[in-house]
Amino acid sequence: MDYLSKIRRPIEGEMNDFIELFNLSLSHEDGLLEQVLSHIRQRGGKRMRPMLLMLSAKNYGKVSDVTLNAALGLELLHTASLVHDDVVDESGERRGQASVNASFNNKVAVLVGDFILSTALLRVAISENILIVKHLSELGRILSNGELLQLSNISNTEISEDIYYQVIEKKTAVLFESCSALGAISVGASDDDIEKAKRFGHNIGMIFQIRDDIFDYFDSKEIGKPTGNDMAEGKLTLPVIYALNHSDSSAMMTLAKKVKAGTINADEIAVLVEFTKQSGGIDYAKRKMEEFAADAQKYIDECVKSELKEAFTAYLDYVIQRTI
Repeated sequence: MDYLSKIRRPIEGEMNDFIELFNLSLSHEDGLLEQVLSHIRQRGGKRMRPMLLMLSAKNYGKVSDVTLNAALGLELLHTASLVHDDVVDESGERRGQASVNASFNNKVAVLVGDFILSTALLRVAISENILIVKHLSELGRILSNGELLQLSNISNTEISEDIYYQVIEKKTAVLFESCSALGAISVGASDDDIEKAKRFGHNIGMIFQIRDDIFDYFDSKEIGKPTGNDMAEGKLTLPVIYALNHSDSSAMMTLAKKVKAGTINADEIAVLVEFTKQSGGIDYAKRKMEEFAADAQKYIDECVKSELKEAFTAYLDYVIQRTI
């Protein structure tokens, strides 16, 4: 099913305007800077976050220049964070394309990330909406905190579902939450409506990250990362956390500790991945997605305009069903 076409249908014109302005914001006359920005522009992507922001704005009012600048600010902030994350993670690839640090070097990646972050702040300043400026500034703080929380969790010997949720709330869910909130704020929605929109975005973000984590247990070139990549980076995600906490296998717990210590090898990762599948970890993660989805669907049923319900439902269905 072509979910993306259904999502874009009511916001086609607004998204075209957004993409044009986004590419313009990621352009520069200087040689090296333009080379790097051009490399980043080529990633494209499905624009899931700005689409959610546009839908949220349209649900509560009319998309305006304020909305566009809010969307630009958020997507540029997200882009800058990805450039910096690849440096921190020493990643050579980002969704099938060479990362900036791999194509150029770490110094260039950090500086260009800073340039994009500053551009994000400029775009929200142009909106002249102090609530949007404050929200995006706080988002940047939360995302940084989330990365630090994830780093500290690697050395934490506790294998906790609660800690997992804390990390993904700050790393991923907050981005989708901000999309929904900023869209509503940009058109002058009430505080109550903004809070409802934030909750919907939070649920979408939790589903998005859990789905992303499930990918790590299956081999697919389309996804852009090898099976067990999270474990190789010292991360234990929801499926294996559930499997470990519902098993008395000391051997598997030993392997989990090796993940956190960074001493696990590829063969041991394969064993832990198979154990997770056999112990119901994937099924459990899917059930948790369904719980968040039920709450998101309630928002669609009760708070979304009739002419936008199909687009919102397609968005939710896509996040649950996506394969890349």
